[in-house]
Amino acid sequence: MLYYLFIPLVPQYHALNVFNYITFRAAGAAVTAILLSFMVGPLIIRQLNVEANYQVVREGTPDTHVIKGTTPTMGGLIFLFSALVATVLWARLFSRYVLLSLFVTAAMGAIGFLDDSLKLKQKRLGLKNEGLVERYKLIGQVSIGLVLGIYLWLFPLSPELGGASTTLPFYKYLLITFSFPVLYVLFVTFILTGVSNAVNITDGLDGLAAGTSAIAFATLAIFAYLIGRVDTTRYLGIFYLQHSGELTVYCMAMVGALIGFLWFNTYPAQIFMGDTGSLALGGALGAVAILLKSEFLLVFVGLVFIMETVSVILQRFVFKYHKRRHGLEYAQKNRVFLRAPLHHHYEVKGWSEQQTVVRFWIIGIIGAFLAISTLKLR
Repeated sequence: MLYYLFIPLVPQYHALNVFNYITFRAAGAAVTAILLSFMVGPLIIRQLNVEANYQVVREGTPDTHVIKGTTPTMGGLIFLFSALVATVLWARLFSRYVLLSLFVTAAMGAIGFLDDSLKLKQKRLGLKNEGLVERYKLIGQVSIGLVLGIYLWLFPLSPELGGASTTLPFYKYLLITFSFPVLYVLFVTFILTGVSNAVNITDGLDGLAAGTSAIAFATLAIFAYLIGRVDTTRYLGIFYLQHSGELTVYCMAMVGALIGFLWFNTYPAQIFMGDTGSLALGGALGAVAILLKSEFLLVFVGLVFIMETVSVILQRFVFKYHKRRHGLEYAQKNRVFLRAPLHHHYEVKGWSEQQTVVRFWIIGIIGAFLAISTLKLR
């Protein structure tokens, strides 16, 4: 919005030319999002406390998490509001890259909001806190993925590269084109659904999902900026995506909003993000990677999320296998992890919550460095 307001005034006021620079607007979006989080955070926390929208403690979590049943949830509203407003203010809003990112973020957030609302309603009624039925949640996520995939196929953001295509890290100018567009649509749907659920699984300790997501968005902001410039793409041997640089503004707005949210979410948390926040974050990360044709980069950028998801899948698979072959008692005594997801395993082993979170942040930073290294290792 500010871009369209000030750029026409550049001939009269040359100083306003700074709004042409993505780096300036990205920094402005980050600072704006942080300040907005500080402003709306206390208001949302107060209102959620008044309504007694307290966290529903998941089954299977360590006993130390019982006290978290009096902490309000749905805190994702804080960083979603801050990031979306900051993006609207500082980005070139009519960029399809930005609009599609905002659509996926808002849509995934809506699914999470419905899930949280149902859990809280069921809790008040004394019912089992299952929230939105899993298959309905999955249908919603898959539907968003299908919409995004079909749109990118029919209306490519970079016609010269085609819609149904992606790239691989470590390779110069290697474009993988899907012979059957329907496979690309399914690929996009899988990425979007998988990443949103992976972040949702990771959200289990104070500051864990927010911190690792901020690291991931900061990394993707670097890629968006470089991919959106002709000179850097030629130097690095990567494909140039015109106007994709605007995603830098969006990603930095998310980074700023998450930093602001961490002020309230760090241990001991005053509020949790809930599915409202975790599903939206995962959807946003997946959408940015898809729009940049860098889906496989998520192996590094989302290293923590992958570790968490694999731990759950492996735990369930081995447990069911042992139960079928040796019985329930044997399966319970021979688990792969003490608890799943992975962060609970280390809690049970004796790591404090703060230790676990910071160490997982460090792993996220290592993943970010590995992702950035792919720019030169080609």
